[in-house]
Amino acid sequence: MAYEAIIGMEVHAQVLTKSKMFCGCSAPYASAPPNTHVCPVCLALPGVLPVINSQAVEATIRTGLALNCDIPAFSKFDRKNYPYPDLPKGYQISQYDYPFCVGGWLEIESEGHAKCIGIRRVHLEEDTAKLIHQRDGSLIDYNRAGVPLMEIVTKADMRTADEAWQYLTKLHSILRYLGVSSA
Repeated sequence: MAYEAIIGMEVHAQVLTKSKMFCGCSAPYASAPPNTHVCPVCLALPGVLPVINSQAVEATIRTGLALNCDIPAFSKFDRKNYPYPDLPKGYQISQYDYPFCVGGWLEIESEGHAKCIGIRRVHLEEDTAKLIHQRDGSLIDYNRAGVPLMEIVTKADMRTADEAWQYLTKLHSILRYLGVSSA
């Protein structure tokens, strides 16, 4: 029996912003001591309200335009239930049915021919915290929780590992060129 590879991808790219997605905490967290880039909003303490990071929205829309996407006049965020310890709210603020960018494409070169890879959507959400598993238990660092995260979702248009590699390489270059992600 012959098998055919059918490949679609969901690429997660942290957005380069100064602050987190829904609060003013510093987004660059990598070299910070654990749990030092947190506040009542990203820790989901009672009574706090999120405020959207417009820089993250602009970066997502710029990415969508670079990927030939349509930018709908209306978009919204949803709650995605997420009962794991790496999000303190118990849900993730994400986009589902009305993302910022839809219906684009990215042209790649594979086996000497041009091929368009369809882009279903580019949407924005908040990243999760970092779980650190140790022999005697697990620790959690909330510094990353709430950092803006773009998801770039393709159609299942790729058929070979080379096509997937060409797509990822070109997407990486675009994200870096736009300055929206370190990719």
